[in-house]
Amino acid sequence: MNAGPHLFWITSRAAGTAALATASFSVAIGILIGARRARSTRLSELRPAHEALSLATLGLIAVHGLSLLGDAYLHPGLAGIAVPLAGPYRPAWTAAGIVGGYGLAALGLSYYARNAIGSTLWRKAHRFTSLFWLLGVVHTLGSGSDRSQPWFVLLCGVAVLPAAALVLSRVARGLGSALDLPRSQSPVRQTP
Repeated sequence: MNAGPHLFWITSRAAGTAALATASFSVAIGILIGARRARSTRLSELRPAHEALSLATLGLIAVHGLSLLGDAYLHPGLAGIAVPLAGPYRPAWTAAGIVGGYGLAALGLSYYARNAIGSTLWRKAHRFTSLFWLLGVVHTLGSGSDRSQPWFVLLCGVAVLPAAALVLSRVARGLGSALDLPRSQSPVRQTP
């Protein structure tokens, strides 16, 4: 197969696939680091890997979108890769990816402004990373040209499912904590 006429499309597909994998691993590591039990363990030593994967993800997302500008078939134009719903190719699915990419970029790069933002506010905002990652997964499954290929489904499963399980676990813990009432407010009367 001569890749010449399809080089930009192939580059975009490769970068998008790699971005999904690195984002998924970064999300999984971030949740492990952020777990309360991790504060007293060696999981915090994974912080450099989490940072490197986050930055690699942002670079791959940029390559994924920008390489499409050279694609002779799609011709998305700058608006098609940067403005949600502006492009002709599966607009809703592509919009999910664009919004997810912007969100991951904003939250990922906010780490470098953490002192200015404040740790508490930064942590609260950083929790939305999982939502933007999920938009990337939705984008992949909805507009990815390889989404029905067995190798791609396997790769997605290996990368996405562990991160998804950790996200769901974190959400369940958060909901459980939110529903717990302090003993003094418990509606059940304690007998001596």
